[in-house]
Amino acid sequence: MSTAPSIREPENEIEVFPLPPGIRVERDLALTMPDGIRLSANLFRPEGAHPPLPVIVALTPYGKDANPAETREATLKQRQKSGLGMGRYRVSEATPFEAPDPAYWVENGYAVVHVDLRGCFKSEGKRGLFSRREISDYGEIIEWAGTQPWSNGKVALHGVSYLAICQWYAAAQNPPHLAAIVPWEGASDAYRNIMFHGGVPETAFFRGWSRAMTGEKAEQQKGPSRTPAIGDLRINVADLSAIRVPALICGSFSDQGLHTKGAFDAYERIRSEHKWLYTHGRGKWTVYYEEAALAYQRQFLDCFLKGEDNGMKERPRVRLEVRKTVDTYAVREVADWPLPDTDYRELYLGEGSSLSEERAAEQITVSYDARGRENLHFDLRFDSSCEITGYMRLKLWVSTDEGDDMDLFVAIQKLDADGREVCFEARENDPAGPVSMGWLRVSHRGLDGDRSRPFQPVLSHETVELIEAGQIVPVEIEILPSSTFFEAGESLRLVVGGADIYANAMLHHKDSCNQGKHLLHLGGEQPSSLLVPFIRTP
Repeated sequence: MSTAPSIREPENEIEVFPLPPGIRVERDLALTMPDGIRLSANLFRPEGAHPPLPVIVALTPYGKDANPAETREATLKQRQKSGLGMGRYRVSEATPFEAPDPAYWVENGYAVVHVDLRGCFKSEGKRGLFSRREISDYGEIIEWAGTQPWSNGKVALHGVSYLAICQWYAAAQNPPHLAAIVPWEGASDAYRNIMFHGGVPETAFFRGWSRAMTGEKAEQQKGPSRTPAIGDLRINVADLSAIRVPALICGSFSDQGLHTKGAFDAYERIRSEHKWLYTHGRGKWTVYYEEAALAYQRQFLDCFLKGEDNGMKERPRVRLEVRKTVDTYAVREVADWPLPDTDYRELYLGEGSSLSEERAAEQITVSYDARGRENLHFDLRFDSSCEITGYMRLKLWVSTDEGDDMDLFVAIQKLDADGREVCFEARENDPAGPVSMGWLRVSHRGLDGDRSRPFQPVLSHETVELIEAGQIVPVEIEILPSSTFFEAGESLRLVVGGADIYANAMLHHKDSCNQGKHLLHLGGEQPSSLLVPFIRTP
């Protein structure tokens, strides 16, 4: 029997300091787009005479002039009510939300340009989130920045979340003066990464964020009773395969349900010769501005924007952060993602809530209340220490005694030697998260045969296939990337249920299709199993 975990408070230590002397600031520059609309920009560069500089550009919907002290304080108060946090970091007063800090980058030999997106704050026009016009504006700004007298002709895009997502679209256009991108945790497929997790509608973050961005009322956003096929929605998805520019991508194990899946997918799918993946399991803002990450970003940009032979091209592609607890982790650099030395092992769900490499000969059936009042769990206790890094695939044989569809919720947990859960950081600096999660609406169980791999099922979302009460169907669930170290005596726990297993004010799924009881079928001719990525370490 497990006991309740010990959970620390969310981190909220944000310092905002004055912009240092020696930086020339030109505010509200009017940049005219081909259709006559003027976008408003702030330019930061060293005072006095200086040679042409490489340029870092960030376009934002949150206000280039927003006072970080005030905006962070307001956001912090809101998050604290929900047990969430803002993290721990230090930025100058000229740093817009989720954007590069000009104090750091100008000091290190760069010009920095912050721009209000079309229709936002001081920029003219109609706001169009991820629209073709907005992406076209990116190309115009890049070319403007690359042809100014103070520019050396090399431009990088830089930023977190929205400021990262737009980089996929902009880089796919391959503007001539774009020399590098730094998408720091950015979803790359709105349907799969943000709106519908495994086909299950997300009902917290996306609806609230889009209301704030578009001004829609809450009653206008009630989700559909059935998840639409992807072809029924008009979603402009970036062509990742068209990206050739050098890229430093940050993918976290902690931002599941928002950016985790999209960032890791993008790293594998872009076709850049020079690309790196910076992983971590902590808060995105904390890591983005911390010294180690800034040094990594700077080495990358110094190489591709300044032409320095600084060892970046010889650096292993992946910076891997292996978590032990919410506050302790080890870092090493590895050749690629997924890790080349992965040993995938099939663990079968069996009697006594067990996970075992032995497949049960006899079939059994277990059930739970599909409305989320109970969960099932299956445990594997480790006799020796091990690392588990990568994707997991859960294959289940399932049925329901009522209704024509099922929403399945999955979590991977770490238990200490006493059976107590070891929590990790989750969305929005929530310190009470699991190792990893997965979701599936069973009517969307069809797989994309071209993109799926044995360890990573990818849903096609092209058809909706309902089931009948009592009908047993096989399904495969992608469990998002993670990296965790287990000591001897600790356990991996698989949890399966019919509702959100973890409470998070910024991530929930309340438009459920579930009724009655769900049944899992184990062993015999219908063996349910979990594929786990064990890593052979020196």
